[in-house]
Amino acid sequence: MKTNLLSPDKDPMGTAIADYFNHHKADKLRVFSSQFEEDEIPVDQLFRPYDKMPELEQIALQMAEGNILDVGAGSGCHALALQEMGKKVCAIDISPLSVGVMQKRGIKNVRQMNLFDPHFLETFDTIIMLMNGSGIIGKLENMAAFFQKMKQLLRPGGCILMDSSDLRYLFEDEDGSFLIDLAGDYYGEIDFRMQYKNVKGDSFDWLYVDFQTLSLYAAGNGFEAELIKEGEHYDYLACLKLK
Repeated sequence: MKTNLLSPDKDPMGTAIADYFNHHKADKLRVFSSQFEEDEIPVDQLFRPYDKMPELEQIALQMAEGNILDVGAGSGCHALALQEMGKKVCAIDISPLSVGVMQKRGIKNVRQMNLFDPHFLETFDTIIMLMNGSGIIGKLENMAAFFQKMKQLLRPGGCILMDSSDLRYLFEDEDGSFLIDLAGDYYGEIDFRMQYKNVKGDSFDWLYVDFQTLSLYAAGNGFEAELIKEGEHYDYLACLKLK
């Protein structure tokens, strides 16, 4: 697993978040992939308040309890919502500019940290990984390392609240069948690269994982996966607990 942090010159999302925070507007945050056409992330969506969040995220924030870790916290919208609920949260992100914005927004415990940094050894009751939080696992081959890290960070009885999406709908034919190459890479393994203005990030791996596959890997690594709720478009929220 990669344990790197970003530098400001390689931090397009952080630059976009800082722009929006400072000027209340932002340019296009462009997203490139070898598997898809160019897309963009609406930067204002990264600042959405609790009442504008999708139901799956709201449920996750309601369920989170004890000492909470918000992984890949971005602009801090989830951490802020948790604080407003009176909950204790630590927000981490590899983006220095995002961390700076979170500090200015009043998040009490925020730091630039990679989840997989071997020196990051605090313990938590709940770990939230939202907005396709499974993405930072990168590839299915990293699942064992991911769950090993979770065992280090979770307190007894603790859980991971993670949302993801099943991308099989992208391969659906008109007759309802699915055209997936079973001999190829897992269809939820995507490569992305972002650009904001002239700030270009490096390519990175991102994992969308269907619930059945997540459950199998969880079971094989000492965790039990519970489907909390399915969304409207192949997305879902899962709770992962140590057996």
